Amino acid sequence: MKNLLIVESPAKAKTIGKYLGKDYEVLASFGHIRDLPSKDGSVEPNNDFAMHYQVSAKSTKHVKEIIDRAKSCGKLILAPDPDREGESIAWHILEVLKAKKAIKVATKVERVVFNAITKNSILEAIKKPREIDMDLVNAQQARRALDYLVGFTLSPVLWRKLPGSKSAGRVQSVALRLICDREDEIDAFKSEEYWDIKLDLKNAKNAEFQASVTELQGKKLERFSIVNSDQAGDIKKLLQSKQYQVLSVTKKQAKRRSNPPFTTSSLQQEAARKLGFSAKMTMMVAQKLYEGVEIEGAAQGLITYMRTDSVDTTPEAITAVREKINSLYGKDYLPAAPNLFKSKVKNAQEAHEAIRPTDFSLSPDKVKKYLDDAQFALYDLIWKRMLASQMSDVVFDQVVAEIVAMESHVPPYLGGNESSRSATMGGAYAKARATGSTVRFDGFYKVYREDRDDNESEEDESKQNLPELEEKENLGLIEVKPQQHFTEPPPRYSEASLVKKMEELGIGRPSTYAAIISVLQDRGYVKLDKKRFFPEERGRIVTTFLKEFFAKYVEFDYTAGLEDELDIISNGKMNWKVFLKKFWKDFNGNISEVSEKPFPEVLEILNQKVGDHIFGRDEKGQLKDSCPTCGKGKLGLRLGKFGAFVGCSNYPDCKHTMQLFEKDGDDSEEGGRKASFDPRSLGKDPKTGFEVMVKIGPYGPYLELIGSEIAAEVKEEKEEEKPAKKSKKTAKETTKKAAKKPAKKAKEKKPKRISIPKNLDPNTIDLKSATDLLSLPREVGVHPETGLKIVANIGPFGPYLLHNKVFSSVKEDNILEIGLNRAVDVIASVAEKKAAGGGKRRGRFSKKK
Repeated sequence: MKNLLIVESPAKAKTIGKYLGKDYEVLASFGHIRDLPSKDGSVEPNNDFAMHYQVSAKSTKHVKEIIDRAKSCGKLILAPDPDREGESIAWHILEVLKAKKAIKVATKVERVVFNAITKNSILEAIKKPREIDMDLVNAQQARRALDYLVGFTLSPVLWRKLPGSKSAGRVQSVALRLICDREDEIDAFKSEEYWDIKLDLKNAKNAEFQASVTELQGKKLERFSIVNSDQAGDIKKLLQSKQYQVLSVTKKQAKRRSNPPFTTSSLQQEAARKLGFSAKMTMMVAQKLYEGVEIEGAAQGLITYMRTDSVDTTPEAITAVREKINSLYGKDYLPAAPNLFKSKVKNAQEAHEAIRPTDFSLSPDKVKKYLDDAQFALYDLIWKRMLASQMSDVVFDQVVAEIVAMESHVPPYLGGNESSRSATMGGAYAKARATGSTVRFDGFYKVYREDRDDNESEEDESKQNLPELEEKENLGLIEVKPQQHFTEPPPRYSEASLVKKMEELGIGRPSTYAAIISVLQDRGYVKLDKKRFFPEERGRIVTTFLKEFFAKYVEFDYTAGLEDELDIISNGKMNWKVFLKKFWKDFNGNISEVSEKPFPEVLEILNQKVGDHIFGRDEKGQLKDSCPTCGKGKLGLRLGKFGAFVGCSNYPDCKHTMQLFEKDGDDSEEGGRKASFDPRSLGKDPKTGFEVMVKIGPYGPYLELIGSEIAAEVKEEKEEEKPAKKSKKTAKETTKKAAKKPAKKAKEKKPKRISIPKNLDPNTIDLKSATDLLSLPREVGVHPETGLKIVANIGPFGPYLLHNKVFSSVKEDNILEIGLNRAVDVIASVAEKKAAGGGKRRGRFSKKK
């Protein structure tokens, strides 16, 4: 009988199958085979946190195959990934096989782990089997239960209190807070002007260099010592007439050590900076490199396991990379002893080694022809980073020259007085400093330099190369250069800097960073624009709500503390159900308390918190929230079916609305936000004589036909004047029935309105385009196959075609011009996608038809 070995992915199964030979059959589980169903009751806090797992529909086929093969295998070897998720998958597979009685009593069950998919790694792992680590499994179960309980109890509260919100999550909401808090910092930031003074100088040999003025009349120049052009100009005039001399020259050597090999987060950060990869793409490409590629007919995993927070490397790998460095670059580039690194990451688990190449004989150039462009770029990055981590330090020659100018008048705002007006040459009027740095030995720079985030400044080696200078050497002044600066707000997060911040705070884990970022975008909470995260209005409102009503659960330290406790569970030092009970007691109480709060109270608190963001304040500090339409009401936050918007307190008498946080045409980070969109008239509709207005509502820009509600009311009155149809019922019966039936509430008459499509700018739309839109819906024609009408229109979700009670979205065509043939094609295409399971279903638990 064959031994059955189960891994997670089919690519990995294919590679490992070639290593093990005919005595083994290797199958893939295709990831997790079962999970908690997305419904109430999957975790029961009142039943000792019983968890009710269910085999997923996509896994049914794979599970059946595993069950069939397990019944006849000689030995079952469970080999999913070497982490908590992998341990959990192994346990779930075994539990399902036991439940199906697919394992014979005599069948031996083993768990093996390997950090790289190479023949040697696999064969060595097979020799060292162990049992499933239930501490790791329980830590993963605790995490899964935690995420379920937060998601399925907090999200419904969001839906009730904040209509249009999508979901909340234990980690995603904290990551969202990071992005929103940064936006709050940017909103509150006030730029300040400041100046510094540069001196272009030359030595006796006419070699030019630059120095920065650091001191005037013994007073150190701080950042805001010079705050306008007048002050800078005064100082420039004074410095132009002075003589300059070298006071001192200090020379020293400095070293820079290489960075450690990649962890998951540092790989995601560097791939974003150097390659422009998203975190999700980085992990997809790394997965392929880990699982293996065909190289000269043999399968080969090229990198070690890519979900890790460890910077450790095995002694064997260090020996191999040092040999490679020596052969490629010589002994000067090889330190006397291996470089050792210690993790700086909070909550680092150190469970695996760092990400590195599995075989240092496979250089990027050798494997390039077997990889696609993305795979090659990432492998090249990992290869160079690993080599650089064990290379010699970079050595710099650093020079600092202190320069003096002779005493003269000092302006009062820098501490000057009448006595300082003397032109004596006995002391220093000003001091300046020139710094220079050159690379004496390039060390690991020979192979690799790490990129920097935009809020990290270059260090001394980025400075100029100073000419030879001697003490007391006289210098010539070329030019005095005052330079204007403005303080800048903190930068918005990029994917790289967000992952870095999450890692520093201990939020999330290597396996979750990419998924968290994707969820925030998929939920419409944030938008990635020019590689920077901007919070959407929905995201900011959700964060405000959570910070106000669930403050503890979006605190960074609290979230990191939960990760600490999960680590303790994985080490066998805490019971996972005790952990869940402690969490649930407080969290469930918080849920109950907020659920009972009246909706108006929630709205009022949110209005107080987000008012500054929406309206701003005037010179007197008063909120600028007066309604621009009626002039009497106050603008405030309103919540509609599709999210938050701003409306007037005089509704329904005043129907002024506006969108929240909409960016203006400036896409740069300094771009402001529109405080309002003033309604404007386009003129009168030639057909009806009614005025056509452009407005902004909670769902975006729209057109309104002013007065059309009156026309609709007149039409209804005329209908009522028509004689009623004869009825066989007696007057008595009719009167009796009417008495029982409650009177219908009179419907509010609404004017004709229609959304403005995204391809039309509400600021420039003309009367012709507007009246064409207001003429919708329009009949396109009759479907040649069904004989039913096709109608074109625009709804809350954009332009669409209606045929046979089925809506088909129109994304690329002009809804005003689409013809019959094209309409038939669009309807057929949408029908095909729905038949194939690609149609979107609205609503979290909408059932498939």
